[in-house]
Amino acid sequence: MAGQRTFVLGLDGMPYTLLQDMFSKNRMKNLRSISDRGSIRRFNSVIPTISSVAWTSYATGKNPAEHNIYGFVDRTANPFSIKIPTSGDRGAETVWSKLAQKGKRVVSINVPMTYPPEKVNGIMVSCFLCTDIKKATYPPGFYKFLEERQYVIDIDAWLVRKSKEAYLKELVSILEKRFEVAFEIMDDEIWDFFQLHIMETDRLMHFFWDAISGGGSLEYSSLVDKFFERLDFFIGELFNKLDKNDRIIILSDHGFCGIKKEVQMNNWLESEGLLKFDGSAKRQLTNFLPESEAYSLLPGRIFINLKGREERGSVPVSDYRDLVKDISERLAKLRNPENGEKIIEKVFLRDDIYSGRYIDNSADIIAHPKDGYDLKGALDNRDIFTNSILNGMHTYDDAMLIGVNCDISNIKSIDEVTEVLLQF
Repeated sequence: MAGQRTFVLGLDGMPYTLLQDMFSKNRMKNLRSISDRGSIRRFNSVIPTISSVAWTSYATGKNPAEHNIYGFVDRTANPFSIKIPTSGDRGAETVWSKLAQKGKRVVSINVPMTYPPEKVNGIMVSCFLCTDIKKATYPPGFYKFLEERQYVIDIDAWLVRKSKEAYLKELVSILEKRFEVAFEIMDDEIWDFFQLHIMETDRLMHFFWDAISGGGSLEYSSLVDKFFERLDFFIGELFNKLDKNDRIIILSDHGFCGIKKEVQMNNWLESEGLLKFDGSAKRQLTNFLPESEAYSLLPGRIFINLKGREERGSVPVSDYRDLVKDISERLAKLRNPENGEKIIEKVFLRDDIYSGRYIDNSADIIAHPKDGYDLKGALDNRDIFTNSILNGMHTYDDAMLIGVNCDISNIKSIDEVTEVLLQF
């Protein structure tokens, strides 16, 4: 339709099942009204189920071996180093770039993995990877607009350790400011495609899933309820600003569930004799011994210390397949010592799920956990099973997608949304 615009609202981590439960209890009325006008469906995230990978897959329509983002933390094999990937590591063209080639003017606010910001035909405000608002925008000088309005890129997660009440209040404040800034840009700018990303939903659920799901203390339930009330209010305000013919897509990148145990995979590899450290050096990945056979980066990505690929590689290429098979079999036997529950839902080899020119940067083994078991990589101590202040974790098959004035019936996973966005 000539002149039709597209608005995409990302609600990071919002589970389909949670929304359906809220709808049944007559909560989130504005969001329910929007979904009733169009359609809503449950769909899948990515493996591994992490926001940086999911939103890059969304933005490019590609799998990780084609876009080169595998997690929030990655490694360079030789010389060995640990790094935090940014948009500079992305190896595939984004929807924003493709729309610019069609002559479309775009606005993107807060979408994960958009730092450094692209030179878009419009405006881009980066995500939580950027801690300096002066470096967060394109055009470069647009940060002044944000500073004047006291825009906050992301909440300080350490605040929740000091005061959960203060954290929740600050989360609502940031949520409100993000919508208010977006509304002002919507009103003042000409745009064809506008994407606003709400990271605060994810930030809430990681720390307050127990209160959200009703499985924990009611102490903070009123503040949690206020968060969702304010979110729904602003969704209603957003809907009122859009034209009746505008396409609307509202989506999340994964679901959420409670955490039974965090599973420290490097400690497990060490306990299996596969990862080794010199007792005189600090136990961190940059110090593992060359005789180590494998190491892990979260969540559940296991790399073989392969000779010729890794800086300290010691595993001969001839032993690669046998070692991968051995580790995969050991992972399948991993159990929660308290109740005997199986930890790993499925073990993937990289060739099973990835294809593309960046496949050599992938982990050799990707362990996908059962819901409730959050795979980590810390080496602070030697405990395999731990718990922390986090009580919510990502799930693969409970992401949600709402579409108005567009057909989403055939979309099964987040990387398939791109094609719909390009149908101008």
